[in-house]
Amino acid sequence: MKKFVCLSFILVGLGVLAAGAAWAQETDAEGTKDHPLLSRMPGYFISRAENKDFDAHSFWIDGDKQVDVEGKSTHIFYVLQPNAKEPSRLEILRQYENAIKKIGGNVLVHDHDGSSYMKLTQGGKEIWVHVDAYITSQYNLWIIEKAGLEQQVVADAAAFSNDIRTTGHAAVYGIFFDSGKSAIKPESEPALAEIAKMLKNDAALKLNVVGHTDNDGALETNMKLSEARAAAVVQTLVAKYGIASARLKAFGVGPLAPVASNDTPDGKAMNRRVELVKQ
Repeated sequence: MKKFVCLSFILVGLGVLAAGAAWAQETDAEGTKDHPLLSRMPGYFISRAENKDFDAHSFWIDGDKQVDVEGKSTHIFYVLQPNAKEPSRLEILRQYENAIKKIGGNVLVHDHDGSSYMKLTQGGKEIWVHVDAYITSQYNLWIIEKAGLEQQVVADAAAFSNDIRTTGHAAVYGIFFDSGKSAIKPESEPALAEIAKMLKNDAALKLNVVGHTDNDGALETNMKLSEARAAAVVQTLVAKYGIASARLKAFGVGPLAPVASNDTPDGKAMNRRVELVKQ
């Protein structure tokens, strides 16, 4: 199989049929179709659908906790065909829950204000599903294929310089490491080149290069890791970009200076950073 399990066949056995069945009396809105992962309940047509390369949707993950999930977004609004038999809310929710469970997913919250919230991991990607069947003559399906936003706006030498001039420090999120490692990954080169450019444009500038981590793992381990990462940045700036070593000092503070909550993946990502601090 390719990207998605061919779930249409699975769902037929559960009572959820693929688009285009012979019973259709109303046609789907022009240009719309079922998501490749999940088809529809019998007796419904697509009134409208919206697909976005990057958007967010809110999901309940327990009785009182909600998270916003970002990534490729699909929203489909299904409406019952004229004279079609109307299922119960429980039937709609159970059909989708059973389909998700059959391919290894799980139900996060069932029937919260007429909705079910589900999640599965497929091909290394998190897929989040929300079915809203509060009104059974029509129901909504949201699918978010979780992913980070492709970074198209990159901080440059001028932005770093401005931050240091106005606040005394600049956060750099374009330097990448494997988890638990201090070796700089090749995709970090654009950010490192901009740091070097800033230093060459201001020959008097001296920096403390400070490594930061999230709070996963032991404090002592993270303190050593953050310092090792900072030292790797200094070494690269000196060896590859010709910056005088006397202008740079490496430090690590581990998880001790977070800029966001470590309770969420997005917050942890913000806390994992390198900061340039004016000496």
